[in-house]
Amino acid sequence: MTCTAPPVLPETGAARVGAAALAWLSAHREEFALDAHALSAHGDVDTSWKPLGELAQVCGRVRERTGPADPRHRTAADLLDFAWRQTGEGRLFTALQRLEPFATYPLEVYAAFASAGLRHTGYERAAATVAGTRGWRATEQDPNRRLGVLNSERHSGIPRHGPLAPALRRTWLGALPEPWTFERAAGYTLTHVVFHLTDWGRTPEGVPPDLTGYLGHWLPPWLDTCLEGQAWDLACELTAVAASLPAPPDRALLREAWARLARAQHADGSLPEAGGTEDLPAPSGFRGCYHSTLMAAFAAALTTARLGETGTPAAKAPGTPAPGTPAPVPTAPATTRSTPR
Repeated sequence: MTCTAPPVLPETGAARVGAAALAWLSAHREEFALDAHALSAHGDVDTSWKPLGELAQVCGRVRERTGPADPRHRTAADLLDFAWRQTGEGRLFTALQRLEPFATYPLEVYAAFASAGLRHTGYERAAATVAGTRGWRATEQDPNRRLGVLNSERHSGIPRHGPLAPALRRTWLGALPEPWTFERAAGYTLTHVVFHLTDWGRTPEGVPPDLTGYLGHWLPPWLDTCLEGQAWDLACELTAVAASLPAPPDRALLREAWARLARAQHADGSLPEAGGTEDLPAPSGFRGCYHSTLMAAFAAALTTARLGETGTPAAKAPGTPAPGTPAPVPTAPATTRSTPR
């Protein structure tokens, strides 16, 4: 006799916040749609390709980290399909590369889809040709950004143009800095280094032992500082990091973080990037909350999957890389068309 498990509804604090965040993202999906300026030389990547790539990255991971019976799984899969259709199922990446052949952001955004099993072979062939040039290999980037490009190459079937280790050790986190030097910019580079190393939470063993020990000691006070300062966007990213490390997560730390994030979340499911919410008559505009709402959905999926709180086995995406190999995160382009987060 075959037993069919009943649908698993979100019950934990993290799952409730994540489900509400995904519901808001679904209701506002048209805000992520590419407009007529997406292929313009003077278009604003930060308001077109970057949000779409972030939507794809997060929804791809939420789909993987939740089981088919979880409503979050279905919503994330639907949003991922929507985002892929916005790119003409990958065709627009070829046009984008013709517009800016040596910009790295098209590959970084594309890699978010490729890591979820959505690929366009024509674009990958064209990108591989450009990636084989000396000009591509010599592109000047911050070390954190370099990690992202290297991982984007891997997800897109392109040989990496350089090793990961030197780039890692040139990042703020890789240097194991004095903990009191932590501030907002360092926090965002820290989280993205961990996202690169762990394939956005898929392979915790990708974090080297010295970084694991360092973060195990200093991540809790940094997260508490961000929560106290109502820096919700960065707090969500740090919560995702806490659920991505090789060592077992601190359940008490995560419970407290999610209780505070739940209080900051608006009734419609959106989460402001920063600031108090008690006296606000209405949610912030899309630009003021879309990224933090994405990060809430992402961190919630990692938390519930890592702690086994949903009772639903996570799905494995087609084309999932082998454990221990890091993956990309779409960041803003290293061109004058964008400013990295």
